[in-house]
Amino acid sequence: MSKLPIVNWNLRASKRFKKIYDQILEDSYSGAQKVRSEINAVIDDLPSDPEIYPPDKYKKNNPGNYRAFEKHSYRVAYRHTEKEIRILRIRHVKQEPKEY
Repeated sequence: MSKLPIVNWNLRASKRFKKIYDQILEDSYSGAQKVRSEINAVIDDLPSDPEIYPPDKYKKNNPGNYRAFEKHSYRVAYRHTEKEIRILRIRHVKQEPKEY
């Protein structure tokens, strides 16, 4: 039985997620908790099926292992390998997407 990949966050994505949480928290504690817990729940499920979400359309020359999902109007991009799922970025869907 193969070992599931571990989830790691890029520092920039981690800081951005905290900033998003803090911004929502200014208006609603329960809203901030809900967004954080539900996005984390999706991320926690990724190791069992990292290809569940479509390839990231904003990744140039995507070999297929750069993927993204949207939850609560936030888009989370990640890269998966056999050993790791790396959370690369998180942004509000209304922000101008940047290719990378």
